[in-house]
Amino acid sequence: METDNIGASFALTPEQPSLPTKVSPATWAGLAISLFALVVIRQAFVFFVPEPTFASAVLKETLIWLNAVALILIVRRGEHLPMRSIGLGTARWWKSILWGFIIAIVSAVVIGALAHVTSYGHGPGSAAFEKLPLWLITAIVLRAGVVEELFYRGYAIERLQMIGLGRFWSVAIPLVIFSLGHWSGGVANILIAFTAGLILTGFYLWRRDLAANMIGHGLVDFVANVLPKLFS
Repeated sequence: METDNIGASFALTPEQPSLPTKVSPATWAGLAISLFALVVIRQAFVFFVPEPTFASAVLKETLIWLNAVALILIVRRGEHLPMRSIGLGTARWWKSILWGFIIAIVSAVVIGALAHVTSYGHGPGSAAFEKLPLWLITAIVLRAGVVEELFYRGYAIERLQMIGLGRFWSVAIPLVIFSLGHWSGGVANILIAFTAGLILTGFYLWRRDLAANMIGHGLVDFVANVLPKLFS
């Protein structure tokens, strides 16, 4: 059966005004994780470990993945909802891969142009990041694609709409938090993250295919952070 249904029933639209009478505590917990877990973890490590080391990077990644697992458990065990409710399993695998490459190409062109215009360098922690083993850098950038899309697109947008904030705020709140979460790279990095977030959000609202977003996001980060090292 074809599962590529853009108007899946879990996403509220302006034509669907009916809202749940009571929001599950599990959903509030999920929103707290999706919107703020990455910000809190990043800020804690910036404060306590200004220059990342191998051990701190591994610990940070472990904490992030634990929060991602917790969010999945909230969806399945706490809310008793399918993964389709956060945009996973809504399209056939080959379509997700195809759209993931399209997202990556569009994002790379726009972000590359913006980085050139703003003369974007990297944030103060980039030198230490560059010293990490290549396999760990690869794991970090691929994790960013998976977890950031899970948190800021799939879960946050869907659940903020579900609790009744409406399409605009359900999109704007995660986008602003996602963008400001890149503050350590300076104003240019916030602007680039905002632009990338707009593209990723637009594709998610259009296709509602979180797997495609994850692939596209991961590919862009891989090309920017890993590919140059493989050919240097």
